[in-house]
Amino acid sequence: MARRREKLPPDRSKALVAMTVNGERVEAPFEPHKTMLEVLREDLALTGTKHGCELGECGTCAVLLDGKPVLSCLVLGLECEGRSVETVEGMAGPEGLHPLQKAFADLGAAQCGYCTPGFLLTAKALLEENPRPTLPEIRQALAGNLCRCTGYVKIFEAVELAAAWLRGEAAEPRKESLYGYDFDESGLLPSHPGPVGAVLAAAREAAVDEGGDKPRPYRAKAR
Repeated sequence: MARRREKLPPDRSKALVAMTVNGERVEAPFEPHKTMLEVLREDLALTGTKHGCELGECGTCAVLLDGKPVLSCLVLGLECEGRSVETVEGMAGPEGLHPLQKAFADLGAAQCGYCTPGFLLTAKALLEENPRPTLPEIRQALAGNLCRCTGYVKIFEAVELAAAWLRGEAAEPRKESLYGYDFDESGLLPSHPGPVGAVLAAAREAAVDEGGDKPRPYRAKAR
């Protein structure tokens, strides 16, 4: 005879909060003192959101709350009741990576990658509000996100490229953005056989043909 399972009493030490996370309705039980960052990582297993300074100074833990970027280390989980939360896990869709994710990958805007989720979500909010941001506007929007690897240039270029894609423009990365302005200034490096050599040769020729003008991070494809 099967033993009857006894129904356990609810844990009165936890709050039960209903919210929408990456488009899915969830009810999460957690201790009331927990921040949104802790709830996402520890209770919902969404570890794409990273622990950083936990002081609201680095932007590493940024997520979107009702479409606006917030620092999840400074928001209590209780404040998410009935609201919409988006993390980096929710950016890609059935058709593949979000244009921002693809641009970051194509341009090498992510190196160690620890700060990348916060940059991606903050940039996503920017482009949804302003589809054609200027470079100063991109810098201003991302000013609260710190990166210790890339020097920021690749990140800004990736946001510009993704913005062009989202506007429906047939844009592609500049060779200088992919390989740098000084990939072989001397011209003395041995040529590489195969596809790598062809790419480097084409990039070198393009850099010479353009007469040294500082290029944009992307260019429109020929139609």
